[in-house]
Amino acid sequence: MKKILLTLSAATLLCLCAGAQSRNFNLGKLVEVQTAILQELSRSYVDTLPVQRMGEAGIDAMLESLDPYTVYVPESENEDFEMMIGKTYGGIGALIYKPQKDGDVIINEPYEGSPAAKAGLQCGDAILSIDGQTVHGLTASQSSERMKGKPGTKVVFNVRKVRSGQIVEVPIIRERIHLPDIEYSGLLKDGKTGYMRVSGFTEGLGAELRKRFIALREQGMKKFVLDLRGNGGGLMSEAIEIVSVFVPKGSVVVTSKGNAQVGEQVFRTSADPVDLEMPLVILVDSGSASSSEIVTGALQDLDRATVMGTRTFGKGLVQGIRPLPYNGQLKITTAKYYTPSGRCVQAIDYSHRNEDGSVGHIPDSLTHEFRTAHGRVVRDGGGITPDVEIQGHKYSRLAYSLVYNGVVEHFVLDYVTRHESIAPAKDFHLSDDEWEAFLTFAEKEKFDWRSSARTLYDQMRKELSEDGMEEGMKAELDALQKALDIDKKSAVRAKKDELVPIIEREVVIRYLFQAAGVEIDIRYDDVLAKALESPLIEIK
Repeated sequence: MKKILLTLSAATLLCLCAGAQSRNFNLGKLVEVQTAILQELSRSYVDTLPVQRMGEAGIDAMLESLDPYTVYVPESENEDFEMMIGKTYGGIGALIYKPQKDGDVIINEPYEGSPAAKAGLQCGDAILSIDGQTVHGLTASQSSERMKGKPGTKVVFNVRKVRSGQIVEVPIIRERIHLPDIEYSGLLKDGKTGYMRVSGFTEGLGAELRKRFIALREQGMKKFVLDLRGNGGGLMSEAIEIVSVFVPKGSVVVTSKGNAQVGEQVFRTSADPVDLEMPLVILVDSGSASSSEIVTGALQDLDRATVMGTRTFGKGLVQGIRPLPYNGQLKITTAKYYTPSGRCVQAIDYSHRNEDGSVGHIPDSLTHEFRTAHGRVVRDGGGITPDVEIQGHKYSRLAYSLVYNGVVEHFVLDYVTRHESIAPAKDFHLSDDEWEAFLTFAEKEKFDWRSSARTLYDQMRKELSEDGMEEGMKAELDALQKALDIDKKSAVRAKKDELVPIIEREVVIRYLFQAAGVEIDIRYDDVLAKALESPLIEIK
């Protein structure tokens, strides 16, 4: 028997070595062929070679053949990459708006507690020059780059104040700006339900959420809602820290499985929990991905929370950052992760996706059953399926058009110039006169106000014309067009219920910052309202 085992071990080792040699040979062959092609192009190609562009295009194409998340980051994009993964950058902490290249830079929204806010910059203030150089002739991107810089350095602005029109010099010391992951935390109207909206998973989130949860509980919280809608994820370590707040120490949160070299890792909570009994609700949608799905999947599998909303994105891949020559970086997929019940959240394939990139319909016949801690059935196949499905509001084509074309933004900037202050967020409402002012304002702006039905009609008529069928149906088509036609102002007026919340939110954040804007969101949030009315799952 021992001889047989030794023979099998030797055979296995031989196969592994042969496989490794084969992979290394193929890799070496590929590199050699690629180098030979580049050398021959350099010697013989008729025009000057765009070497940099060719190289980066080749790298991007190579990585795109793997998965959407393995990407090369050249040195020139390191700052943008840091902003993407860490939500940090060096600057003054304000969003800007530049309507024309030869115009001023308008402060659109300073962040709460930022250097810009501390220096007294307000929405509507116009920056005329940066460090003595006029902003006229600069694009919005170029202006933004001049405002950014190493923390601790000084930048000087010439500013025309929005209301007084006075031109003042405003020196600001740049800081490391970190956009908060917790956009809002507080008790809802009933005084017993705690609500927290989390938009990312960067360093320190777990500790901050733990602290805020304790504070809400001390204020009388009896039920907790964690809103992860639209949260694309971030650090796995912070997801584990969040789960640790609600489950016993040592609980399995997630398992990652990579190739033979990376292996398998089981991640457990290492901190003592804060609360093992309080009812929890997690809100998710198709924008909830990665670390959001780790938190949601773990608390669902451990029967610790009721998940409500719509199915999550379906990103069950783990990425790591690897340094490359010349200060580049490689964000590389190293493993797939699995929830405590054994589910892989990753979509079965990348081809069946919705328009927003989230996982599409997967028939049950292609999925597998798993069991939660108390025996409830959950399934894999892509994303986390909620315990209680609640569909969110789908915005109209006209609402998207008004926002995309900057009509709402332009109106809000105009509103700020005419109002020195507003009521607190909980008391702020757009008046009837202000709504009428928006209608008049929008009527003069350029945007496509056609309804979805009208755009379909236009496409249908075009195709009928191409097929030679339009003339024979002209009377019917003209009648339908007349029924669908609506003037711009009437089209906007018809969407009042949808547009007023958008306008109110944009106005409020200009005066009272982002957290106040979330208060407006909560006021009109149908999904949250239905979640609060829905019974929680019974764990037996």
